[in-house]
Amino acid sequence: SKQQFPKSLFIFKNLFIFLSMEAQLHAKPHAQGEWSTGFCDCFSDCRNCCITLCCPCITFGQVAEIVDRGSKSCCAAGALYMLIDLITSCGRMYACFYSGKMRAQYNIKGDGCTDCLKHFCCNLCALTQQYRELKHRGFDMSLGWAGNAEKQQNQGGVAMGAPAFQGGMTR
Repeated sequence: SKQQFPKSLFIFKNLFIFLSMEAQLHAKPHAQGEWSTGFCDCFSDCRNCCITLCCPCITFGQVAEIVDRGSKSCCAAGALYMLIDLITSCGRMYACFYSGKMRAQYNIKGDGCTDCLKHFCCNLCALTQQYRELKHRGFDMSLGWAGNAEKQQNQGGVAMGAPAFQGGMTR
């Protein structure tokens, strides 16, 4: 038994590497209105895949903070996801709602039924796809919304939030 553990670990590691390379080889160029990566391309970002597998609330929180444009922190969104999932087992439904919000923000084709189907069939794949989409669109997920907005402003870009309105109410 002790001799087979390292061998099975070696096999798992090689399968993991193979699937990662396979996802990169078959990646399609990003088309307007489409997700930038495939639903089953989880292994194209192995680090995020492992984090999502162990604790999906972390990935959900990171995605929700960006999609909500900083109105909810990563910790608050992740904790709410975990609480909903622990109490009602409906965390996937909550995550499904964010798929719809994200599709609407970035004009990605799809519908609520497909979003729910994806989250109920493989929540891991759906959450990692959302995470990869935001990374593909230039977000550094470790910075959160405020960090990304600051980074973009420091690089001479326009802030990612709503446009600033100068002046008060007038008649």
